[in-house]
Amino acid sequence: MFKHILVPTDGSPLSSDTVKRAIAFARETGAKITFFFAKPDYPVAFYGEGALIDPTTPDKFAEMAEKQAQEILAAHEAAAKAEGVNSASLSSVSDIPYEAIIAAAETSGADLIFMASHGRRGFSGLLLGSETQKVLTHSKIPVLVYR
Repeated sequence: MFKHILVPTDGSPLSSDTVKRAIAFARETGAKITFFFAKPDYPVAFYGEGALIDPTTPDKFAEMAEKQAQEILAAHEAAAKAEGVNSASLSSVSDIPYEAIIAAAETSGADLIFMASHGRRGFSGLLLGSETQKVLTHSKIPVLVYR
């Protein structure tokens, strides 16, 4: 069975619900969890002849993203600890979350990625896809999609 589960999270209610289910799954199977948060890179927007000026500096943006990641990951680790599940956390900067999720699973030695389905269907799902769909398509590590 699975011994090490990577659980990507973005702090949303759907993601937090998935974390609860992943913790229960890990408790039942005796697996360790690594929670993962993909921090966004500093957005640079160019319009016309110049850049749209953002009052947030790249350093301040990185600091805010790190703070957000640490708050979310610490809450998930505390929830896992309360349920007796061994856990750790990872975060990295990436504007392509599905690639960061797969890389985190590989580097952490996870043998399962446990993630939410965001439920996009029909035409919007076809056009937009989802990070879950991209992970399913590109990962060599098994993916369990919680719906």
